[in-house]
Amino acid sequence: MKGKTLRGSIGILSAALMLLLSGCSNLDILNPKGSVGLAERDLIATSTWAMLIVVVPVIALTLLFAWRYRASNRHAEYRPGWVHSTGIEIAIWTIPTLIILFLAVLTWKSTHELDPYKPLESQVKPINVEVVALDWKWLFIYPDLGIASVNQLAFPVGTPVNFVITSDTVMNSFFIPQLGGQIYAMAGMQTRLHLIADEAGNYAGTAANFSGKGFSDMKFRALATSPDEFNAWVAKVRASSDRLDMDRYHVVSAPTEKEPVRYFSSVDPKLFHNIIARYNNGNVLDNMKDANCAPKGKG
Repeated sequence: MKGKTLRGSIGILSAALMLLLSGCSNLDILNPKGSVGLAERDLIATSTWAMLIVVVPVIALTLLFAWRYRASNRHAEYRPGWVHSTGIEIAIWTIPTLIILFLAVLTWKSTHELDPYKPLESQVKPINVEVVALDWKWLFIYPDLGIASVNQLAFPVGTPVNFVITSDTVMNSFFIPQLGGQIYAMAGMQTRLHLIADEAGNYAGTAANFSGKGFSDMKFRALATSPDEFNAWVAKVRASSDRLDMDRYHVVSAPTEKEPVRYFSSVDPKLFHNIIARYNNGNVLDNMKDANCAPKGKG
């Protein structure tokens, strides 16, 4: 009976493991299409290998000891008086110390190299995009082009994109997994992110912070295109009859779920500033350095 129970448990665990691993077949973060995403993937891989230097030997030795000192093994050496081993002491202190030093250097180096506020080096003029997290959709404003869109972002391949990000609702997180790391969107504040796409594609973007009942459908598409295709996209947006002033914005920002893509041929040039400023008595805060100025609530 115990044998059948054990075999049944192993079968269930095996099936569960296969189901779990099947969800890892298409991890966007491990299939980067931009230099920032590639550097972050390499960082994840390096950190994982460093962790495995400790984890694999521990698991292997645990299984070895369990097998060697099993009850049925009458040849295992019994040492009740054993209390010290210089070799073991050296190993258990030296290896973790070296790993910690390695990770410390790696953390310092990667923290500065992958600083989301650090502009990307490029000979190409960057595109500026203002991002507003709403319930439950994303608003993208192109201040230099005077246009805006909902739940669709476009930019040319090989062109740095400078994002300035805020929220007009609860805190959220802006994330395009194949292009780079996420960064928070907070009401009354603005954060920054710099990304680039090295390959043309239609990339998934999402909200990475739970923000209410419509959170699961708070998604957008990031279109990395050729310059000509981007210009055609801009022309299509400018052909829209919809215009985004403050009155129209109040309608657009109302909570909705599964919001379709929308285009706005013109935008109030102070819209992004006003969205942030109304939380801070008319002031605009840039990241956490001004966090001592607490948001005052919507005006």
